[in-house]
Amino acid sequence: MKKIFLVIILILLNNILYAAEFRGSFFQGNLIIGKVEKGTKVFVDKKKIKVSDQGFFVFGLSKDRKNDVIIETIKNQESKQIIKKVYKKKYKIQKINGLPSKQVTPPKEVYERIKNDNKLIGKTRSINSNFTFFNDEFKMPIKNTIITGVYGSQRILNGIPKSPHYGLDFAASEGTKIKAMLDGIVTLSEKDLYYTGGTITFDHGHGVSTLYMHMKDIFVKKGMEIKQGDIIGTVGKTGRSTGPHLDIRLNWFDMKLNPASVLKK
Repeated sequence: MKKIFLVIILILLNNILYAAEFRGSFFQGNLIIGKVEKGTKVFVDKKKIKVSDQGFFVFGLSKDRKNDVIIETIKNQESKQIIKKVYKKKYKIQKINGLPSKQVTPPKEVYERIKNDNKLIGKTRSINSNFTFFNDEFKMPIKNTIITGVYGSQRILNGIPKSPHYGLDFAASEGTKIKAMLDGIVTLSEKDLYYTGGTITFDHGHGVSTLYMHMKDIFVKKGMEIKQGDIIGTVGKTGRSTGPHLDIRLNWFDMKLNPASVLKK
């Protein structure tokens, strides 16, 4: 009887030793942060994921993901498999009418400009640095304001269905100060992109990046290390914007995620 008991204890300890801990709920569009024992390899859907020296890793769940997530951990040639169910989210429909036609369908002469802007932003999203800023709590960029646009909402502009909104919109008067949500390295600082206007992007490590859009003033430059809470600029209505507000985005590489899944009030 004692031998059986010891075997059970050893099995339980072995499972605990190589188990992964997760922070974040497994809903569509969410960012998930994991923790394993140092020296463990991690694969998510058969793709190898960067693991920090402290055992932290991160990955995203796409907006319309339907299948479960399969996470495999390998330590000392022993493999463990964890299967997590992904839960569906309900997305809103947002109708905006009365927009100038160029804000609904851009003129052909700006197509090349838009293409180049997208390349700039895409390059920042491909960064896979060793920073682990993502492991800290994100804080609101603006407090005591109304959120007017949410992640995943289908936008219908002047009756024309457009791509879903992948950000979070904060209504605020022009010139309102914007704070950095998290420590990070500035990877893009541009005052006049066609769609996003005054734009900043940050690298937070392991493919996690954030983007701030439609800004009036920008107080940071590419390459600067910024601390959470630093004033990085002010609210504007630059780019394709119907009025002053801040639009923020969260990405894991090129996967567009829900900023609300990490923000703490």
